[in-house]
Amino acid sequence: MEKIIDDVALENNFSGVILLTKGNDTLYRKAGGFRDLERQIDLKPNDHFYIGSISKQITAALILREYEKGTVRLSDTIDAFLPEINQPWAGEVTIHHLLTHTHGITSLEEPLAFELGSQFQYSQLGYGLLSQILEKLHGQTFDKISTSFFAELGLNNTFHPNSKKGISVVNGYEENENGEQELATGNPVKHIAAGGFISNVDDLLRWNQLLHSGQILQPKTLALMKTRYSTRQHPIFGPIEYGYGLLFKEGEQNKQIGAFGYVPGFPTANYYYPENGVNLVVLVNVARNLEDFRETFRVHTELMRLASEL
Repeated sequence: MEKIIDDVALENNFSGVILLTKGNDTLYRKAGGFRDLERQIDLKPNDHFYIGSISKQITAALILREYEKGTVRLSDTIDAFLPEINQPWAGEVTIHHLLTHTHGITSLEEPLAFELGSQFQYSQLGYGLLSQILEKLHGQTFDKISTSFFAELGLNNTFHPNSKKGISVVNGYEENENGEQELATGNPVKHIAAGGFISNVDDLLRWNQLLHSGQILQPKTLALMKTRYSTRQHPIFGPIEYGYGLLFKEGEQNKQIGAFGYVPGFPTANYYYPENGVNLVVLVNVARNLEDFRETFRVHTELMRLASEL
């Protein structure tokens, strides 16, 4: 297996970290490429990356913990928590709609883009609103809420950007049309709850283990998180189905559960395979072929195929 993954990485000029485990066995844990291209500093397996939309499952779990405590219902509308939003839809859009990207909110100043619940439209803003609801419930900022959550779970290498305490994140790069790697300048943390958390492969493995073994949410709540509520045509995966912060290949019975993520310079993937007890975490800091995300995520999907066959 090590030789196979080494070859996949070499063929794709891989820059990042790969972690593959089965049960209690680590099958692969290696870094390749540079964390700082300009200074030629090598990546290490425990380096920290922006994890993109993998962040959404963390935010979803925080909301579902409030559901377990009885402080929210999934049918509660936004206006119950955010009365400052002066829109008719604030009394109609529910927490469930926000979690499943079926709300149609494109701006706090605009009407809904479609009839509530009738379509799927991927939304960073929706998860940003979930973080604001959490702030109202806790009377704390989202960075303090998430930092306490990570400490409780022993996720010592996962951070809100405002609370990373001197931890340095690897540089992210995007390859231009001439094949040159340019330092990514896009803001990766506009909606932190949607895509701005920082982590490493070891902590994301621990997250998977805790989440899917029922150590974060009660079994019935975890089942709600894994229920498939909406569908879309995914740019990498093709037809997929969404739970709360998790995505599934359409038609597959929980063969692989997880998420892709992308913020400028950081294509990521984090997947759990319940049938064979496999976890795969791929954190990358050079984004290539951005005109076609299937190519940008080629390494990720090749490794996902291998993981599903173990």
